[in-house]
Amino acid sequence: MTSHTNIADLSLARDDEAVRDLVARLSPETLVRVNEPLAKRTTLRVGGPADIYTEPWSEKDLKTTVEFCARHRMPIFVLGRGSNLLVKDGGFRGLVVCLAHPAFCRVDVAGSEIRCGAGARLKAVAAEAKRRGLAGLEFLDGIPGSIGGGLRMNAGAMGEAIFNRVRSVRLMDFEGRVEERAAAEMKARYRGCGLLKDHLALAAVLDAQPGEPQAIERRMREFNEKRWRSQPAAPSAGCMFKNPPALPAGRLIDELGLKGTRVGGAMISFEHGNFLVNDGTATAGEILKLIDLVKNRAWVERGIDLELEVQVIGES
Repeated sequence: MTSHTNIADLSLARDDEAVRDLVARLSPETLVRVNEPLAKRTTLRVGGPADIYTEPWSEKDLKTTVEFCARHRMPIFVLGRGSNLLVKDGGFRGLVVCLAHPAFCRVDVAGSEIRCGAGARLKAVAAEAKRRGLAGLEFLDGIPGSIGGGLRMNAGAMGEAIFNRVRSVRLMDFEGRVEERAAAEMKARYRGCGLLKDHLALAAVLDAQPGEPQAIERRMREFNEKRWRSQPAAPSAGCMFKNPPALPAGRLIDELGLKGTRVGGAMISFEHGNFLVNDGTATAGEILKLIDLVKNRAWVERGIDLELEVQVIGES
């Protein structure tokens, strides 16, 4: 999608002169908005606005944007497809960048290597691998995220994780410098990646292997059937808590008798205890209260300190 900046809208920005300076340095195809609601851009469907929201048209425009944030000491957050994310009701005081432009969403195949832009949907990567007769990425099909978000969270499902399949990652630091790193240098761990705390993922090379198309299709279908049998259809952020060593978080929450527990419009799903869902009326504050309730019960009754898998940003 090609979008043009509406400079008239920028009168709403907290620092009008600075934002106009940013816009003047960007390609006209780069989208810039102020006071942009983030609830519509997250799978949980809650949260306040971002001061500034951008979709860079090119890597050059992205570099200009991160340099702008560094120069103005402005917080920056990289938004993927909005899963594994809880935005507080006060919104984000800073700049949110989303690599949604087609320049960042390419998926190219060379032999058994798949080069993916950070904005490419995980589902699109799995589909292209299947189309090319490449196996090993079927687990990505049902994860509602992008390559960039998947790398940052080391997203996984069905016993797999994305960094098991990564060969290298193209990065930009928050001063605009670009480099390529091998997967072994990325400091990937369970549901996290150390190097992506202070870098942006631009692209990744994934390894697959030749496979029989019908077998690939069958595995994707089986994975999706399993996922939809056990996960709610209501808006959620995905699994809310990391699995503690003792047992899966969903089973723990079930054993604590918390399924169906509500705080306002936020509820612990009956289908899966590790999913906190929005009935359409929830606020981020209600979800945070429900998180605290679960964490407190897990600690008091079982001595387990549950750690969030979902990232929380913004102000109350």
